[in-house]
Amino acid sequence: MDRVSALDEPLKTPLGAATAKVMAEHLDLHTVGDLLHHYPRRYEERGQLTTLADLPLDEDVTVVAQVADSRVLKFNNGRGQRLEITLTDGSGRLQLVFFGKGIHKPHKELPPGSRGMFAGKVSVFNRKLQLAHPTYVPLGTDSDEDAVDAFAGRLIPIYPACKGLESWKITKAVDTVLPRAVEAVDPLPPALREGRGFASLPEALHKIHRPETRADIEDARQRLKWDEAFVLQVALARRRFANAGLPAVARKPRPDGLLDAFDAKLPFTLTDGQQKVTREIFDDLATEHPMHRLLQGEVGSGKTMVALRAMLTVVDAGGQAAMLAPTEVLAQQHHRSITEMMGELAESGMLGGAEHSTKVVLLTGSMGAAGRRRALLDLVTGEAGIVIGTHALIEDKVQFHDLGVVVVDEQHRFGVEQRDALRSKGKQPPHLLVMTATPIPRTVAMTVFGDLETSVLDQLPAGRLPIASHVVPAQDKPHFLARAWERVREEVEKGHQAYVVCPRIGDGDDEPKKKSAEDTAASEEGAKRPPLAVIEIAEQLAKGPLTGLRIEVLHGRMQPDDKDDVMRRFAAGDVDVLVATTVIEVGVNVPNATAMVIMDADRFGVSQLHQLRGRVGRGSAAGLCLLVSEMPEASPARARLSAVAATLDGFELSRIDLEQRREGDVLGQAQSGVRSSLRMLAVIDDEEVIAAAREEAVAIVSEDPELERLPELRTALDALLDTEREQYLDKG
Repeated sequence: MDRVSALDEPLKTPLGAATAKVMAEHLDLHTVGDLLHHYPRRYEERGQLTTLADLPLDEDVTVVAQVADSRVLKFNNGRGQRLEITLTDGSGRLQLVFFGKGIHKPHKELPPGSRGMFAGKVSVFNRKLQLAHPTYVPLGTDSDEDAVDAFAGRLIPIYPACKGLESWKITKAVDTVLPRAVEAVDPLPPALREGRGFASLPEALHKIHRPETRADIEDARQRLKWDEAFVLQVALARRRFANAGLPAVARKPRPDGLLDAFDAKLPFTLTDGQQKVTREIFDDLATEHPMHRLLQGEVGSGKTMVALRAMLTVVDAGGQAAMLAPTEVLAQQHHRSITEMMGELAESGMLGGAEHSTKVVLLTGSMGAAGRRRALLDLVTGEAGIVIGTHALIEDKVQFHDLGVVVVDEQHRFGVEQRDALRSKGKQPPHLLVMTATPIPRTVAMTVFGDLETSVLDQLPAGRLPIASHVVPAQDKPHFLARAWERVREEVEKGHQAYVVCPRIGDGDDEPKKKSAEDTAASEEGAKRPPLAVIEIAEQLAKGPLTGLRIEVLHGRMQPDDKDDVMRRFAAGDVDVLVATTVIEVGVNVPNATAMVIMDADRFGVSQLHQLRGRVGRGSAAGLCLLVSEMPEASPARARLSAVAATLDGFELSRIDLEQRREGDVLGQAQSGVRSSLRMLAVIDDEEVIAAAREEAVAIVSEDPELERLPELRTALDALLDTEREQYLDKG
């Protein structure tokens, strides 16, 4: 919960303009309620020392430790002086350094044997960890009796802090506003709160900020986690309830129609997983309220086949189907593969078209005027049963005869407004099928996509061999990289093809690429040189290790026709090696491509690497993915790459990804960039809380959808769902 309406007072009033400004700019805290929901990260006990052995470099830290020794040293021929104080906690040592006139006060206040709380940025000097000019509060000396009284015998809260606002300054600010916690409106219905033995909200806020015991902290955590999970689940339950009341046209399978003709042509049988998921989707399509289903599946598990059969069912029932793809390359790829799979069934009105057939049209922003006019006419007359396109489908000019189902590929690439605009083109709300190849742990799906029913495809089609993945440490072992290019040659000699992926296009595009949340996590080591680029690498390979092979480039700045031409020739086997950006990340299907080399792999996030890797091994031959990195072995980036190389399980990788990032990033991305409402709840660890909160929320909303009998919950919901979030959920 972000805040409750009674606590909407701006922080400037109780804390003053200067402190309020720092809190707003650096911690995104604006109101009294925001500050009360800025919880301590951990707690120190009086007399319990922090671990100095594990201090992270270049980070702002707060430590409680004892002064081991203190000395004043002269330098610059006696003209300068510095104070060096060594702290210890039994596990490690840390040096404090003060210079010039600033040495006298700490020299007096921090004698050997004294204890204090210290904050600053950790650096290294002469191979020793140090804090230069840290801020500090002495503990247990007579020089600061207020600090002694505040901390003696108590748990000391350590808050997430920032430069200019150390943890203890936040402590003082919280002390100022904590009395206002009694005005907090409690969102949990009394029966639920009493039934689960939770403290009241004011009591929980007091216990989390000023606990007397560890048990107080645990009580407060459990209560505050429930608030976050429950209010969010109520919002999603109300969304589902409203959807269930909307009218939609039931689209039931028709015997002897397009679907049956298509199934009869299939050269393989569907996997058990595909059949199970198809039944779930067909059951939804047959109801008179809109389907809202998330179809998530492993890379290469056959989601497109499932989506196509759903679209054919809708066409059989007299409706039209629209598939929304995030890029032109992917829209063209889908159009090509769907028309190939359907054959004469996609040739309605053409010579040789089957008796049961429809038109499958492509609509993208770069189409010529004549092709565009023809596609628009086919849609409005109903001649085209299936349309595949990019955001060009959303434009006002695009009208449908009877839009029955919308399939959104790669949900996370589309804004809510875009999906909503397409859905509004139906005479009644169309059914919605959302697909993603980034597997999402069940808890995240329940929290982020709680208004969608979820289907999971985790079975690969028969005959697929697993992809072998290896990290290539280019800096430590350059001969490994040479061997990687030999492996690419070997694959080409066997008649196969390869991808080489680079993070950048090159050719003067040196401005930094806008990073996604996971890219930010992926580049925490801050490599010095610019990322490797497609154009330069393609040139180096053509002149060097891959000389004589047919090499082409593919990237987002190319003209659409040129991109399509390159992809067609690669798919036809006329190109040996495709050097590309992540434009090939999703949906590109070339079964003969067996090898992929990802340059600067540490620049990509975990799920992105998993997506890219899924482009190889799509035929009967085994796939190979080589993750090239110059990062040192002990770095977090290398650990991340090793995790990707160690498993092909997308759900396991998404869990690793989420543990390395804050779930706020995930929720923020899903919630249209709005600051996450989760402060205490960890969506990976608190699965039971989320599931229980969901059950309670569904029960309450089914009895009282408008929450008329629960005004406090309604108030909390209004605070969570400010205008932007309300629109997000309304359109989800």
